[in-house]
Amino acid sequence: MDYPEPACPLDPASVTGKPDSKPTGTAADIPALIARLDAYYGKEDYSSAESLLIEEKENVRSRGDWRSLLSILSEELGLYRKTMNEKEALRAVEESCALIEGHRMGRTVSGATVLLNAATTLKCFGKTADSEKIFEHVSRVYADNLDPSDYRFAGLYNNMALTFVDLGKFQQAEQYYHMALNVLERCENSQCDEAITWCNLAECYERQDSEDERISKCMEKAGDCLLSLDVRLDGYYTFAVSKCLPAFDRFGFFWYSAQLKKRLEQHNGISG
Repeated sequence: MDYPEPACPLDPASVTGKPDSKPTGTAADIPALIARLDAYYGKEDYSSAESLLIEEKENVRSRGDWRSLLSILSEELGLYRKTMNEKEALRAVEESCALIEGHRMGRTVSGATVLLNAATTLKCFGKTADSEKIFEHVSRVYADNLDPSDYRFAGLYNNMALTFVDLGKFQQAEQYYHMALNVLERCENSQCDEAITWCNLAECYERQDSEDERISKCMEKAGDCLLSLDVRLDGYYTFAVSKCLPAFDRFGFFWYSAQLKKRLEQHNGISG
């Protein structure tokens, strides 16, 4: 089935200017919402997560709280990537981009972070050319506003690298994966994202040469991150392991795969 192409505000004329500072309705408790989502993700209960987001979205709409609405739409983008629901994902891309444009948030860090999420979603569903333009915009905003060691750069670099791989720009992809790792290694509780990055880098090497000896090093690094005694066992850990397991199996790292499945079963048994 074909879906309308989403349009994001990338023309500078649509994202510059003073952001909207008009009062809105009572702000939703987004951290509490994310905690509830995390609990659902830990159980892989995506249906309940979706119902929660739909309910909260209607609540903030009724109060005219567009800032909370933007946060909820950003969470929807992540959910629909997990469930590979292209129709709803692209709808959330369109709606979030329209809010950012309408309230002139495209040059703010918060607006750019949602745009990063939107670009990641577009890339997930094969719209690589569109996502590359948005990543470049986000990169400029982050460079103007954030410390180079800020955690958000890791997500940006990782997703830019994935896009470069799709475009066959492997040297650029390797560079950005290492840039992401350099940021993550200086951050706390980053083992899950480090593992995902190492797996992505291994797949980048495989695309160029399936016998590349660097693949093994990457997968060992990924496994050690996820089996670390310091890693935080939560919903994101469940997601990260599920994201990495296919790579461990494909590259023949069955010991890591078995240990991770065992740890995941123990974690979900305890938390469930």
